[in-house]
Amino acid sequence: MHSLVQPHAWVALKLPSGNLRVLEVTPNTTISLGKYGSFPSNLIIHRPYHLTYELQDKQSGESFNRLRIVPASELYSDILSSDASASSLEGETPITNEGDDAENAIPTGIEYSLVDPESGAVVARTDRVEIDDSARQTLTAEEIEALKKDGTDAGRDIIAKLLLSHTAIDQKTEYSLAKYKLLKTKKYIRRFSVLPMDVPMLAHWQLEVKDPSKILDMRDEMIALLGCWANVHFGGEDQCENSCTEEVGDHEKKSFESTPGRWLVVDDTGGLLVAAMAERMGILYLPENGASENQKEPTSPSAYQKEYSHNQKVTTDTGDPLAKTSTEHGNSTMETVPQGRDSAEPKSPESTRISHRDGKSRCNDIKVPYASSNTLTVIHANQQPNLTFLRDYGFDVTNPAQPADHPLASHLMTISWLQLVKPDLDFTYASEMPNVSSEVLRSWKANRRGTYHRKRRRWAKVRHVVDTTRKGEFSGLVIASTMDPISIMRYAVPLLAGGAPIAIYSQSIEPLTALADCYSIARRAAWASNPPEEAVGKTPLELEQWPGNEEFPLNPALVLGAALQTSRVRKWQVLPGRTHPLMTSKGGAEGYIFTAWRVRPAEGKIAARGKARTKKRKLEGSTQQ
Repeated sequence: MHSLVQPHAWVALKLPSGNLRVLEVTPNTTISLGKYGSFPSNLIIHRPYHLTYELQDKQSGESFNRLRIVPASELYSDILSSDASASSLEGETPITNEGDDAENAIPTGIEYSLVDPESGAVVARTDRVEIDDSARQTLTAEEIEALKKDGTDAGRDIIAKLLLSHTAIDQKTEYSLAKYKLLKTKKYIRRFSVLPMDVPMLAHWQLEVKDPSKILDMRDEMIALLGCWANVHFGGEDQCENSCTEEVGDHEKKSFESTPGRWLVVDDTGGLLVAAMAERMGILYLPENGASENQKEPTSPSAYQKEYSHNQKVTTDTGDPLAKTSTEHGNSTMETVPQGRDSAEPKSPESTRISHRDGKSRCNDIKVPYASSNTLTVIHANQQPNLTFLRDYGFDVTNPAQPADHPLASHLMTISWLQLVKPDLDFTYASEMPNVSSEVLRSWKANRRGTYHRKRRRWAKVRHVVDTTRKGEFSGLVIASTMDPISIMRYAVPLLAGGAPIAIYSQSIEPLTALADCYSIARRAAWASNPPEEAVGKTPLELEQWPGNEEFPLNPALVLGAALQTSRVRKWQVLPGRTHPLMTSKGGAEGYIFTAWRVRPAEGKIAARGKARTKKRKLEGSTQQ
């Protein structure tokens, strides 16, 4: 994951109200935060994540808002003030907001704090019950609207005046005061945090804000359990990592028994599961130096100010980065202004080239750009896989011209169920592409030559993916699908290597319960003592491909350790005197996970060896006594 915000990257902006706004950071555009305001997108490009920004007031002669980085001391001023006030004397007289000097009662050095940092005097501490807020607020709705229209001091003046205008602020309990300040801060403060669009953030946004059914109501803890039980990790450097090319047919000579890091995936969550596994394997994000090679530097403030007011989308010349930092009041103010749009387009993947007699070099169509380890093979039911969420990470599986520097371009392979089960019925796999000589190719027109090379490259990729997948020896199986898991396991289990873990997610427990019953101890014992007539006399390889019957839907001897589990993380409310878990949470499916391990049955019967202790030896010992 990049540590800086890159152009055209998807980020999540966390607003004071707690809501998330997910967007693509496009250079030279305006990012709107609704009622909180707007700012140029270039002010956060090439800036670190997890910073809290504050929208400043527009300066004279400028049509855009600048940003200020809020320091940590200001963010946690209330916590630091409460710690300092804990050591104050109990008999200290509270400072109230009565009289003409009420504006001077609150120190200006600490934001929204009702504690004097010098004397440690507490503004509001009482044992009385909570009172009505609206009855003691002297500011009218018209006055509050006028303050909101002014929009000065990033909303801090509104909150301060609301606290000063409350006639019973000193009568609030500690919990009531904290809740009142939190409510007003969420409503009026003009701040936001820039968070990276990693997998947990994408899952949280899709689950809480968008449509949870697209990801099968899969929570963060379910994603983590799938990755842990499937032992998804970095599978090691590939031997052809630099070239990542392999001719069609080379996999027939290669053995995958010692090749680690090849996972089989069935994903119906729109690519969320694939993204989570790719993040664990280190192949989800672009390299640090690959994303910013073609980026231009920011332009000067005057150039942006001149064109930004005329057009919301501008294109400026390349200039030196200009970032001013003012240290007034101990705060840093960002003065960087938007940068120019990238001029370079994404490069198409480079193929291995071969030389001909005419001196020209052309692409070798039978070279496939796939690695042999640390890969993901996705099985899908449609003509194309639904991996929409991978676009948030700069990869579109439906686009054949992907950037060659993206790790998923060489480590992600897709195959349909038709290609896996009956590849001869697939038109692309079954059709043989002839190898036309260079002399004949030169006699063709340009569009015909391009069509020939494109179809030949596609045929070579499909042949490579189908043949390597059917060869098997995968390191693990991860499933999150609405399909019947029994039908998936019938074809996926024979493709796994011995000892490979299996992790299956389902929204309901009933399909997983039926699957666990197929691999139960009772089924395995019945299979060993009285196997079905269809399985008698078959070899172990034929038994792995056995389709099953009504009594034994699956071969129970292929999987051990079948178990079901679930987990849910509870959220907590943390406020002074009111720290407890939330009693209500978002509904939806609970979610369950099936875990097991692939085993290879031993051939023949297993007989115990050794001498057993007889009763005769025990009787002789008792007679001697």
